[in-house]
Amino acid sequence: MNKRRPLSVLITLLPLAMPLLAQDQLGAAGAANYDRWCAGCHGENGDGRGHAAAYMTPRPRDFTPGIYQIRTTPNGELPTDEDLYRVIERGMPGTAMPGWETKFSSSEIRDLVSYIKTFSRFFESLGAPDPLDFGSPPRLTEEGVVNGRRFYEQIECWKCHGERGRGDGSSAPTLQDDLDFPIRAADLTENWRFNGGGTVEDIYRRLRTGLDGSPMPSFSDLIEAEFMTEEDLWNVAQYVRSLAPEKTPEVREVIVARRFEGPLPATPDDSLWAQTETFFIPMVGQIIAQRRWFAPRVDGLWVNAAHDDVDLVLRITWHDPSESPDQNWAEFQGWVASSMAPLSDSTSVEPTPDRMLVQFPASIPSGRERPYFLMGDARRPVYLWDWNSESRRAVEATATGLGSEQPQPRSSQTVTASAGWEHGEWRLILQRSLATPDSATELQLLTGEVIPIAFHAWDGSNGEVGTQRAVSSWYGIYLERPTPSTVYITPLIAMVLTAGLGLLVIARAQVREESNNSHNA
Repeated sequence: MNKRRPLSVLITLLPLAMPLLAQDQLGAAGAANYDRWCAGCHGENGDGRGHAAAYMTPRPRDFTPGIYQIRTTPNGELPTDEDLYRVIERGMPGTAMPGWETKFSSSEIRDLVSYIKTFSRFFESLGAPDPLDFGSPPRLTEEGVVNGRRFYEQIECWKCHGERGRGDGSSAPTLQDDLDFPIRAADLTENWRFNGGGTVEDIYRRLRTGLDGSPMPSFSDLIEAEFMTEEDLWNVAQYVRSLAPEKTPEVREVIVARRFEGPLPATPDDSLWAQTETFFIPMVGQIIAQRRWFAPRVDGLWVNAAHDDVDLVLRITWHDPSESPDQNWAEFQGWVASSMAPLSDSTSVEPTPDRMLVQFPASIPSGRERPYFLMGDARRPVYLWDWNSESRRAVEATATGLGSEQPQPRSSQTVTASAGWEHGEWRLILQRSLATPDSATELQLLTGEVIPIAFHAWDGSNGEVGTQRAVSSWYGIYLERPTPSTVYITPLIAMVLTAGLGLLVIARAQVREESNNSHNA
């Protein structure tokens, strides 16, 4: 009997041990993927101190305190497992956190969720949280959007997000997260970059839950205090959604410069721009060459173009919460410099201007050949239009690589510029004649040709200077040619010939029919 007891005890305890063994296996599976793909940013211990963390604004999540921004639970509560799953799956737009839907299977994401929860003791001690009941949005009406705007102003969303929602509110230069790192107010006109999603339902959830660890509060307490109703808060979400385009901007490879037979648009706000198409150009940080920049402020441009066979005029629009240099942003600029620790020796803390650079090849290349997109090289130089907010002038220059920019002689400067900044948005127009006397160093702009074009942008109040900038890849710009008269004449001739042939066929048929009738008679 005594010899059999250990076996009977093992059989008795085996059902209790199986869940623990499964949990260990689950943790091991999640740990392997975490160490390989997540620890570089979030740290081996989940404390947000991975070797890449210091290059990022905002910082990667510190999992140890159990504080999460994107949740369906009340302010101050832990997220649900489904909340964590969605963030891993979809990522955090506007941050360095990508979506992992195409990398991990559903079971692998759930393994990661289980492993991430082990970094904070609160998941075990506090138990599973209950999500809020958000209900359904009211029908979208003009009156509801107007009501949403009224409450947007009353609850002072504009103090951070600005009157037009571009992240340029009076409090924007003062924003820090709970760890004293600088944090940017969201640009509400770019809903495709919203953390947690950009639909009305997603926005409403953020208004109800807040973004824990950030300055973004929860407004649920205003409903409980009867300052506003749930429908009022839904209206705020509908108003915020109305600030962004109906659809995410489509990226197209070629900017079309419309041909005008009359006057060209003369100012950034000229009504004639409505007759041109708007093209969206995404921008990313320059991370190829020292000194790298992982936290660009300018994340996209909108470009319009027109010409009249004599001059080309470009309008470039981008969002920037400050008209740099701006002393109101000096402290924020210092925070950025100190938080980007590996770059602190090179990040500017002096007031610097905003800057926009348009890059072309020095001559139109044959085929698909392009200069190196970062300011060319010795074999393939580039030709530049370089504008900054301090002088408000554009300078023509050439370059054979980063740091090699050489202005053209003053006598050959022909590019003109006009710019205006308002409510967190720059509008810049640049104009130059298609043909110039100096064809050796200045690009001759030809109609009917796709000319490579690229863009570089700096936000001075974000400490961006030198190689620390936002860049685009090469795109193309096509200057429309006048429509040949044959386009109109040829269809007309074809129509006349077709009609004539038709009449001839009918006439011959009638003659044949009359001949047959007379013969039968």
